[in-house]
Amino acid sequence: MLNLLAAFVFACLLFLSKPCARDMRLFLASLCQQLVLSLLGFLAGLRLLGGVSAAGSEAMPLMSSFKRKRAAATVENAEEAAAAAGEPSVLDLPELAIDCILERLPPAELRSMAAVCRSMRERCCGDHLWERHMSAKWGRVLGRAARDEWRAHVASATEPGGAGSASGGGGGKRRRWLAALSCVCPVVSWMRPKADGGKASGPVLDDSIMSWYLSMETGKFWFPAQVYNREHGHVGFMMSCYDAELSYDFHTDSFRARYPPHGRRTVVLEDGVQWDRVRAPPVDTLAHDLHASDCLHELRPGDHIEIQWRRNKDFPYGWWYGVVGHLESCDGNEHFCRCHLSDTVVLEFNQYTLGSRWRQALVNRKDHREEGNEGDGFYGGIRKLRSKDDISKWRQLWPTDILE
Repeated sequence: MLNLLAAFVFACLLFLSKPCARDMRLFLASLCQQLVLSLLGFLAGLRLLGGVSAAGSEAMPLMSSFKRKRAAATVENAEEAAAAAGEPSVLDLPELAIDCILERLPPAELRSMAAVCRSMRERCCGDHLWERHMSAKWGRVLGRAARDEWRAHVASATEPGGAGSASGGGGGKRRRWLAALSCVCPVVSWMRPKADGGKASGPVLDDSIMSWYLSMETGKFWFPAQVYNREHGHVGFMMSCYDAELSYDFHTDSFRARYPPHGRRTVVLEDGVQWDRVRAPPVDTLAHDLHASDCLHELRPGDHIEIQWRRNKDFPYGWWYGVVGHLESCDGNEHFCRCHLSDTVVLEFNQYTLGSRWRQALVNRKDHREEGNEGDGFYGGIRKLRSKDDISKWRQLWPTDILE
């Protein structure tokens, strides 16, 4: 109580000197709150002491119990609390048993356990525990680009002046006078400095898997991925997959997509993107770069492919689903077909009706580059689909009506 009064007087003197009046106003408000709470506790203690003097020795156990409870509530961690109460603790279990328990906890409970005490926090934040949760929930939508983006995000947040740095502006001055006051009043050491704008700073980002998981779960991290049938299945994007930045919405268990601007269009936002429309990029090729086709020599009729296509040179590429068809001179008989020996590869997009200009495209097997024009668009790199899951996914997205 005396420490709080001394700290309050010292803070008032600093405030009158006005070297950092703006910061001291925030501090005085919190200190006054602590002073009031301590005063109430002091009065409660006097009331208990009054009860002891009036009731004699019969009230002494109540006073002892009150002291024990306050001591247990102010210990620094759970180990000291358990030792003070003389009760068994989960930390008394063998190391292997504790690890087995933590491995079976879901993410929410594992995060709660990390707040129990310092020792448990060190255990619960281990990458070996969160790696499994990360892979189970986010593995199918996160690729190498998302991992690189996360590392860059952490680096920018931890560098001086970044989002996670407290050294910018008056942060150094604020920490200096907080350290000085903590010598007079220990409660000051519990206070965390405020970030710019007066808002409490959040947890510091680091490169741990737990930090990445929680940033994904709360939707604070936008990660690169690809979206099937963008813009709620717009007819102009049916059976395609485009690059986007996504953020998770835990309220709806869906994603918000942000498509990059192209041509005259600004950034396009789409809410409610379901899990089955999101995938990790299968290749590292950027949206405006031509993919190096390494499968042209092996393509033959019936193979499933994805090909880059864009409306014009200002647009990013999207990946479009198609199949390899037969040449016009071939009757389709597999015993006599020689289409795989020809330098020309026929690509068919059967989601479009016969006679549509989007129904078929021809590419050169030996010297394939970006081909097309402003009217029909430009065809880029080709990748052969070798996984049954990839082929099945496109079949699930097949439109109910044939496109024009």
